[in-house]
Amino acid sequence: MITVGVDAGSLATKAVVMDDSRVLGRGLVHSSEPGAAERAIATAMEVAGLKAVPAAAIVATGIGKKEVPAATSQATEISCDARGARFFVPAAATVIDLGAENSRSIRLDGAGRISEFALNDKCAAGTGVFLEAMAKALRVPVSEMGALSLKSTQDVNITATCVVFAESEVVSQIHRKTPKEDILYGIHKSIATRVFGMVSRVGINGPVVVIGGLAKNTGILKPLEKLLGVGLVVPEEPEFIGAVGAALIAAEKAAERKTA
Repeated sequence: MITVGVDAGSLATKAVVMDDSRVLGRGLVHSSEPGAAERAIATAMEVAGLKAVPAAAIVATGIGKKEVPAATSQATEISCDARGARFFVPAAATVIDLGAENSRSIRLDGAGRISEFALNDKCAAGTGVFLEAMAKALRVPVSEMGALSLKSTQDVNITATCVVFAESEVVSQIHRKTPKEDILYGIHKSIATRVFGMVSRVGINGPVVVIGGLAKNTGILKPLEKLLGVGLVVPEEPEFIGAVGAALIAAEKAAERKTA
């Protein structure tokens, strides 16, 4: 059965085409572009080598899930994260989603059911939006920030939880001629510390799976791993995990309709 999952995030809209057990195609479009969801689906379908979209089995999730015209139903980000993470890491007990506007931590029981979850929605701290603002202040591409932060040789603390105040701290460090790699380490450590606090509220059980776009940023993963005291598992293409979960839920809904 072919199904489609769409994760309409604040910065990027991701689409995944799946059959019962495989990801056949992926598509990613910036959410600000017109028809982002339709374009992401079309890209994923093209990669999968398919022409007809299975209109009866498309589930949308993410902050923009209500703005996906092709979707036949919607699902929460929490449920899609959990399903997607378990698909790639069947034993996953804790899921951390490092997204653009907020972060989430989910604790799962042995059967993969959601036991508890927590959100980090205080200002934009701990998120991709926070990191992008810091990148502009330092004039460093976001894609290079993580690796550069690991070259730090001294500890710098960025303590503000608000983007505006944190940016002021960064500017202050720049005026002190603090090396960029040290400032970047302070930024990444600040994000990791806030994520650690969020994860601690739900409990830390391994395996711990990290998903979302920031899961590719080693500058966050290294200090977070140290704080958690456990190794972190990052699935392939972590930014698509929510969309994978949506596609899996789409398959369930389609099966239910057939048996109804």
